[in-house]
Amino acid sequence: MHKYMMMSLLLALAIPSLTSAQSINFGDDASQWARDGRCDDRRFRGAGMAIGLDRDDVGHDATDCRNGVDAARLTVWDFAKAQAATECAAIDFGDDSNEWSHDGQCDDYRFDGPGADHVLLREDQGHDATDCRALCDLEQVALRDY
Repeated sequence: MHKYMMMSLLLALAIPSLTSAQSINFGDDASQWARDGRCDDRRFRGAGMAIGLDRDDVGHDATDCRNGVDAARLTVWDFAKAQAATECAAIDFGDDSNEWSHDGQCDDYRFDGPGADHVLLREDQGHDATDCRALCDLEQVALRDY
């Protein structure tokens, strides 16, 4: 298993569904994108997310993510719930126009999980169809917004 896939799986399994900001370990503000008003931590989902998500920022954008949770714009992303809600057959995966298509990782911003790339950019949404469809069918990625 690719080391980034393993790391993502471990992160997904370690993050339970949480009901309050007090029970979340938001981490610190060590990301270069910290305190810019958008959450860069892939453990979260919702309207307050950044347009690019890098696994290196997990746990390093505490202020923005806490503010998003407090304002009810963000919730914790739960891989198990996302898998249960993701119906691969009903998804329009788009095309393969992304420069990273056919590399065995899903680069589509809409998805996360062990099969997702280390970096997800909104501009790649709908442009890695073959990889994302295959990984969705294998339950290695699920929708971020379910």
